[in-house]
Amino acid sequence: MSEGEFRRKTPEEILRSIQKIGKGHLKIILGAVSGTGKTYHMLQEGNILKKRGLDVVIGIVSPSNRPKTMEQIGCLEIIPSIEWINMGEAKFDLDVEAIIARNPEVVLVDNLSHRNRPEAPRSTRLDDISYLLNRNISVITTVNIYELEGVRGIADKFTDGRVRVSCSVPEDTLALADEVKLLDVTPEVILSRLQEGDIELSLEEKRGKENLFHRNNLAVLRELALRFLAGEVNDALDEYREKHGMIGPSGASEKILVTVQYHWNGSILIRRGQQIAKRLGGELLVVCFVNKNLSKNEQTFKRSIIKLVEKVGGDFEELPIEHDSVADQIVNYATEHNVTRIVMGQSKRTRWEEMAYGSIINKILRKTRNIDVFIVADRAEKDGERVIPTKQRKKEIATNPYRRLTIQELENEMDNIRRGTLKVYMGAAPGVGKTFTMLREANELKKKGIDIVIGLLETHGRKETFEQIGSLEIIPRKKISYKGTTLEEIDTEVIIKRNPEVVLVDELAHTNVPGSKYHKRFEDVEDILAAGISVISTMNVQHLESLNDSVEQITGVRVRETVPDHILRRADEIELIDISPKALRDRMKEGRIYAVEKVNQALNHFFKTGNLIALRELALREVADDVDERLEAWERKRTLRGPWRQQEVIFVCTNLRPDSERLVRRGFRIAYRLKASWYVSYVKDHPLTAEEKQTLTKIQQLTERLGGIFEMYETTGRRNVFRKLVSQMNEKKATQVIIGQSARTRWEEIIKGSVTQRLLWEVRHMDVLVVADQDHFGAWHRNI
Repeated sequence: MSEGEFRRKTPEEILRSIQKIGKGHLKIILGAVSGTGKTYHMLQEGNILKKRGLDVVIGIVSPSNRPKTMEQIGCLEIIPSIEWINMGEAKFDLDVEAIIARNPEVVLVDNLSHRNRPEAPRSTRLDDISYLLNRNISVITTVNIYELEGVRGIADKFTDGRVRVSCSVPEDTLALADEVKLLDVTPEVILSRLQEGDIELSLEEKRGKENLFHRNNLAVLRELALRFLAGEVNDALDEYREKHGMIGPSGASEKILVTVQYHWNGSILIRRGQQIAKRLGGELLVVCFVNKNLSKNEQTFKRSIIKLVEKVGGDFEELPIEHDSVADQIVNYATEHNVTRIVMGQSKRTRWEEMAYGSIINKILRKTRNIDVFIVADRAEKDGERVIPTKQRKKEIATNPYRRLTIQELENEMDNIRRGTLKVYMGAAPGVGKTFTMLREANELKKKGIDIVIGLLETHGRKETFEQIGSLEIIPRKKISYKGTTLEEIDTEVIIKRNPEVVLVDELAHTNVPGSKYHKRFEDVEDILAAGISVISTMNVQHLESLNDSVEQITGVRVRETVPDHILRRADEIELIDISPKALRDRMKEGRIYAVEKVNQALNHFFKTGNLIALRELALREVADDVDERLEAWERKRTLRGPWRQQEVIFVCTNLRPDSERLVRRGFRIAYRLKASWYVSYVKDHPLTAEEKQTLTKIQQLTERLGGIFEMYETTGRRNVFRKLVSQMNEKKATQVIIGQSARTRWEEIIKGSVTQRLLWEVRHMDVLVVADQDHFGAWHRNI
């Protein structure tokens, strides 16, 4: 058992537990739009529960569902519903009294947002469900994201008023559920189902079909669902961490703190903070520390700052300075509020004043762990807010449309046309059902006449997964001898020779056995795609290369098997398989993920509830970001994450410290979100040892793997390092510099100098992000 399980419950927790004893369990299946398969999955889950011995009945299933969905009813008992007519359209209400008289353990109820007939004892289906829950009858139900009040307005705005909803449910409805499962389906799949007649629309949806069921609108609603649930999960994570005494950022989401004074540049700092929060999908906090009565000027700035914070959707707070060190107060505030990045203006002191008295920035940098510091450039006064919408520049094959393509250009274009499509199922952790879903899709494709085979499958002994193989053809694995043992890997050559239309390849991040043609499985997949064969694959969010540091911060585990981000960015479809942490841990306890002897160890380590909540949030946000990037690539004018300024150039300064790879990954994630070119630099000022050469090679390889440009410069003497760096930054017209925290104490910096501090002085015309040192076993693992 973990330490948290020994903790004594508070009186409030005891009361909540008592109240839950006699109450049913509520599960909500959430979708972005009609056609995601909510009813199908609800019925499927009902049959699974019945096989396990639970008494399950159907309370309501919309009669408009297609035969494929209705097939899932199987032998489930149906409680007849109450039919009534509204404006010529048949409506169906739950027969609550009949359900209570039948008294099942679980009832399946479609369409949560339904409004009952005028004479019904309760006005909404949500009220009916609450009534059943209070009588210890559990409910599984379905709802679309735009049927939540509050979300409906946002959905309407981003689809240009094309969402048509006659009934909705309160915005906090998801918070009432014991479990929420998101069915993430790509726009391509929805449009395919619509074309094939697998989606039956309501009258309202039919009226708006041509408008709402457009790829861009479907993508917006999908992103909205992912981000909304990520916010709900974040609230649950904050509650969990607070209950277990954890402090500091979780590593799953961003929270931006802007520190301002009542001064002319306050609005610029807030705007910059808003841009960062928007692009990173994070919250925005603005705080001002004051120690005196405000002048008329300051009161004027205060009013404008409060108005601006409200306009950009941030939270504002004014606090008195409680002691001499404002830096201490800022750091304490940031730690208490789980801030990941502090945004502030440049120091106004001279270099000699800073050496004598210190500066707030330097003090904050010395005191923070796991909190980055973003210092806004002085040029903000001259350039203003710089909020300019951006689009990725398309690389033109030819500047003159009449110019004949070269042979190489023609071959590249033909290769792109011949290339197979890649679909990836992503999960937050092992056991969420990625392989199960992949196999189910494969069987559906086979029924439609697609030539599909299994190239490599990892069932891990899971019976339910194995049963999904059905009649699918399996390509034999290649046998490889290694250290006296025969091991098996994917046989890429045989797959290409067999030449199916689609091949299933499980576990994209897998490292192949030494002696294989390729080091990593994703390289085999690249070969298969190049041969014109489409691939469906699976991976977990912790295997994404640029998230390596976040995953380590969350779990304390450095994941060694990773997939470069560009592989995932080139995927034609990415679909999230979502499951609640509680449901995943229940699967684990039942022995449906790992062998029984491994269960306790897994539950007390990687599969801790806190880890699973944080990884789920990370996965939701990552897929939401991917949806947003694709929206921008389709040149949609409005995306949920909003604008950024043009022509960003990111310049990452590395040394040979262990945290340099983390700086490279941070540089990539920022550059990707800003559509920026990015450079990683190292200045050699002494002969390198064998160990240092190895570290430098790792930095270079990681940079190139993530798509950056690595450059090494040489100079004599450590004090010339910063001059070389500044020269290169100016030459490349860098707009944002990324550096690590200084490892030296304040006295060492005064005596020996610090590259970090000198850079902060020399590049005041650029934004500077100082990436925090990580404390893996402090904030996150304390009290676990």
